[in-house]
Amino acid sequence: MSQTLLVTGGAGFVGSALIKSLLTDFPAAAIVSLDNYFTGVPENHVNDPRLTYLDGSTVDVAKIWADRGLPSPEIVFHLGEYSRIVQSFDDHDLTWEFNLHGTKEVVKFASANGSKLIYAGSSSKFGNDGQDENLNPYAWTKAKNIEYIKNYADWFGLDFAITYFYNVYGPGQITSGKYATVIGIFEDRYLRGEPLPVVSPGTQTRDFTHIDDIVRGIVLVAHKGSGDGYLLGAGHERPILEVAKMFGVPYELVPALRGERVRGQADSTKAAELGWRAERHLDEYIAAFVAAHPV
Repeated sequence: MSQTLLVTGGAGFVGSALIKSLLTDFPAAAIVSLDNYFTGVPENHVNDPRLTYLDGSTVDVAKIWADRGLPSPEIVFHLGEYSRIVQSFDDHDLTWEFNLHGTKEVVKFASANGSKLIYAGSSSKFGNDGQDENLNPYAWTKAKNIEYIKNYADWFGLDFAITYFYNVYGPGQITSGKYATVIGIFEDRYLRGEPLPVVSPGTQTRDFTHIDDIVRGIVLVAHKGSGDGYLLGAGHERPILEVAKMFGVPYELVPALRGERVRGQADSTKAAELGWRAERHLDEYIAAFVAAHPV
């Protein structure tokens, strides 16, 4: 049976990888990407006749959909939000607009169309026994969206499942500029022959998860998941300094950043109940990268 799937943020790092997977996992589906191209780029577009790319804000999702006369989507994959911790202090208004206003409209749109909503929550919600959700504007808005989605389901009815990503890395990640990822920055500096910048003190930990594992988790949750609690993480708590040393080149400590958490590690028990586990390993990924780019 023909389906229509909506991916918000479909021109971004995770969104574009997800779309490539959906083309295989839903062979009869038409896929629509809605992206405002804040961090997404046209270079991430996939050339396939089943794909439609729309340039617009999630705030206007209902109007954009109606104007194009598109059929109701069976599944809405909502990845199109502001997703940086430290930068959210400077981008407070954008964080509010993209994450609170935009997500409110996406939730309403999904409910009105009878769609299953797959929401990309933030692992920052779980740091420090839940206290870290108030550390910065980004984490706070993401935590509030979880509350909103669950309440909306009770108030008005909504089929939903919530996933949480842990420090995604891999091909297609942002490697430079204000919104680059940790592994992306390390790769960029490595290739430039510059010391890798390790945020002081370097003992803070993160759970790095390969993009392929994240995408498999999202699709599995779409097929079989329901409700909250699908944490997608490799389950390895790695100090940032240890990760930098894997590249085998000089590093330098840089000043601590406002709003960052101290630890991060996923408890993927609920995702495992669906048959998911991380299969890619950060040390193997970095070793392959270094072998392909000897200094």
